[in-house]
Amino acid sequence: MGIFSMLEVSGAALGAERQRAEVVATNMANAETTRTPEGGPYHRKEVVFRSSGTLPFRLMLAGFHTPPAGLLPAVRVEQVVDDPTPAVMRYQPGHPDANKDGYVAYPAINPIQEMVDLMGAVRSYQLNASAVTASKQMIQQAVDLLK
Repeated sequence: MGIFSMLEVSGAALGAERQRAEVVATNMANAETTRTPEGGPYHRKEVVFRSSGTLPFRLMLAGFHTPPAGLLPAVRVEQVVDDPTPAVMRYQPGHPDANKDGYVAYPAINPIQEMVDLMGAVRSYQLNASAVTASKQMIQQAVDLLK
């Protein structure tokens, strides 16, 4: 792993956690959205992470410890998917989106769960930002030693 590889790994994680925080913010903003352009209530989104650049287990057993050139072990956002949880039905007969029985479909979004997800994303972002700062300091110290 090269001297700048640490920065690349942490940078990838920073981007992934930023996107996770944006998805959580979108979920919170649409917690009461009963009508979308696609029809029906808003569907909660979830971020799916994927590790890239890791060695298959069989290669690790064979004694290989570094990924091939250009493949750093880093986290990436693979996709953003809809949560399959069904909508929450609330009895509101006067609501414009009420069905014939007077029930309105609301997104299945739990604000507490969203806040926990946001706190996790923020904390992970902070830790990776600290890793970037530490990496930069180590690189600067190595340059200073060469002077």
